[in-house]
Amino acid sequence: MARLITAPTRFTHEDWTRSNLTKYANADVERQQAERLINESDRLKDETAKRTEKTQADVNKKLEQRLNDIRYWKKELDDKLKGLSEEIDNLLAFKQRVDKALQATEEPLHIARMCLANREKRVGIDLVHDDVQKELLKEVETIEGVQALLKRTLEQATEQIRLNRKAKFQLEKDLKDKFGAQNIDEYCENLRNNSQQIHFNDGVAVIEPNSVSPEQWQDFSNDNINYAERERMNSVDLRSSIDGLLQQTSNDMRKQVGDTNEAFAHRIWECKDTKGKLEDNLNKIISQIKEQEENIATLEMAIQSKEAPMKVAQTRLETRQHRPNVELCRDAVQYRLLEEVGEISDSVAQLQARLRDANSSLKGLVRNQLELEEEIAVKANTLFIDEVECMGMRKSIDIQSF
Repeated sequence: MARLITAPTRFTHEDWTRSNLTKYANADVERQQAERLINESDRLKDETAKRTEKTQADVNKKLEQRLNDIRYWKKELDDKLKGLSEEIDNLLAFKQRVDKALQATEEPLHIARMCLANREKRVGIDLVHDDVQKELLKEVETIEGVQALLKRTLEQATEQIRLNRKAKFQLEKDLKDKFGAQNIDEYCENLRNNSQQIHFNDGVAVIEPNSVSPEQWQDFSNDNINYAERERMNSVDLRSSIDGLLQQTSNDMRKQVGDTNEAFAHRIWECKDTKGKLEDNLNKIISQIKEQEENIATLEMAIQSKEAPMKVAQTRLETRQHRPNVELCRDAVQYRLLEEVGEISDSVAQLQARLRDANSSLKGLVRNQLELEEEIAVKANTLFIDEVECMGMRKSIDIQSF
């Protein structure tokens, strides 16, 4: 057992002193290093705290600037949207005006076509291609031209409204996106270090691959605004064109309707005047027929009145033929009787010739009477068509300005 127990090492006093000094020195080094580390840590903490505070303040400032930018573009978009919405409403009202104007052309066109159809019922010489016919055809052509123009304008207005709504949709979509972005950035702006909503999110400190640059972001809204303004101005120009078109078309139709009515009035006057003259001639013809009939009667009586003298003369001649012998003399009486028979025969022949002429004249007068009566009936039919049927319908034509 004595061999197993080792005696403790014995050091000298110098060793002990040196060991203590070494411990002092090592402790002093460690302490100095610790102090330096503590000082550097304090400095680093102050530096990082200031840097973090400064960075956060800069982020807050940039968030504020970003929100100002969003609010600015929101206002620009909102103002443009308001103007475009008003323009859409205005153009819709103008489109309705065009539609009403187009509908209003149907009745005048129908009346003009009915007038043309009615005038086809004119008969005889009155079925003439007169000024009324020309003006009616021109009226139909004018109204049909106006209808084509209004239909084309209606299509243009419809297309412009579609383009306006497309621009409005883009503005609304852009505004909606900016409203969402504003809400997000305002939420981020209000976040503080002591906010309860903050939390760690690993992997978020990246640039999104589908993100755009500020210039692209600004250009996007600027393009939407420019496009909307372009369409709004096109719409304004179209409204101005529609306004002038409606005024011009109504003036054109009103003028043509007036020209047609004037042609009708002149034609009716002309027809009435002609009918009056025909009636005057008919009255004269009827009077002349009466006179001719009386003339024929007197001629027949004159011819009949020659029968007795002829009988007397012929009887005398026939009786004197029975004179006896030498008494059968060609005396003055015989010659005069012969002359009398000849004169009566000649007179009867002249009277019969005149009677034939009178009968022929009477036939001509009667034929002319029938022709005049027929022509008066034709004129009456024409007057009924033009004055009663056509002008009666045309009174309802009212060309309004829409």
